[in-house]
Amino acid sequence: MRILIDYRPALRQRTGVGEYVHGLATALAVRLPPEDSVTLFSSSWKDRLPAGVVPGTLQHDIRIPVRLLNFAWHRLEWPPVEWLGGAADIVQSMHPLMIPARNAARIITIHDLYFLDRPEHTAAEIRRDYPTLAADHARRADGIIVNSDYTKRQVIERLGVDGERITVCTPGNPGWARRAEPQRPGPILFVGTVEPRKNLRQLIDAYSGLLERRADMPDLVLAGAFPASMRGLLKGTTSPEKAINRIRLTGYVSDDERQRLYREASMLVLPSLDEGFGIPALEAMTIGVPVVASNRGALPEVVADAGILVDPEDRAALAAAIERVLDGELLRRQMADGGVARAARFSWASSAARLHEAYRTALLRRRAA
Repeated sequence: MRILIDYRPALRQRTGVGEYVHGLATALAVRLPPEDSVTLFSSSWKDRLPAGVVPGTLQHDIRIPVRLLNFAWHRLEWPPVEWLGGAADIVQSMHPLMIPARNAARIITIHDLYFLDRPEHTAAEIRRDYPTLAADHARRADGIIVNSDYTKRQVIERLGVDGERITVCTPGNPGWARRAEPQRPGPILFVGTVEPRKNLRQLIDAYSGLLERRADMPDLVLAGAFPASMRGLLKGTTSPEKAINRIRLTGYVSDDERQRLYREASMLVLPSLDEGFGIPALEAMTIGVPVVASNRGALPEVVADAGILVDPEDRAALAAAIERVLDGELLRRQMADGGVARAARFSWASSAARLHEAYRTALLRRRAA
């Protein structure tokens, strides 16, 4: 079985989808039988795929602008990927729209359906193509990969897809060692791409309120890529000047830097309005960082009873949860223990095994059509 995976989301800065692509491809390459192969496909005008980025895989890197190729694939369903990446039995797109193929079984990946609810909060290409095309592509695809049971339910209910064609492949924990408990409260940490659904204005306002009445508040660190549309994040909030001076915006951080931030943090706070999974919550739990998360989307499925879940639109509840963690030494230890145990349940290896089986099923479905 010749498998071609669209590696483009991981080509530059690996945010959530990029981490997912890289993690699955890496775990899949390790478990493949000798007769199977994985090719990482990439296209960009200026960015090249690093040699050996995933050991055990082949690579096909072409110099075509991403936007141009996506327009042709999404709107024209041309050219077939075999013309660009060679013969394949399986082609996996890492987003909800199929990669056109002449003979290969076509797999799509759906991380969430936020683009249906708030298309104005998404990038121009997503606004143009996903809301109008995703349901049709989901119904025509030979298989669908999702990252959580929550996303699977959403796809069944909202896109009208038979659940038997959907396979849940969750992200796996990063395998980091548990940290030593910090000697003093470290920063309150958020990790993720900064976009409207992450609900950071609510977090900033909750933090500002705490800072007004507590002299011992640690800094708030917001770590993640900042699109141009979110550069004015601190404007228009209720944050007083002294709160703004205590909020640190790091921009995109490398794997090593992200792990350092987790090791120093007093807690991770994810107040998202929706999440298809929530990889930062899993990373934080792996390392023993207490997690305060939204009770929306897949976060309750990921965190379960290992963290504190709150209504992300209730500023007082968010502030109270942060305060409970800061003030509760025993609670922090319990959350760290629970988080480490919870994170151990998420494995890239088990997800890669499910993915490989989904490929075989999709190929049989394609050949029987």
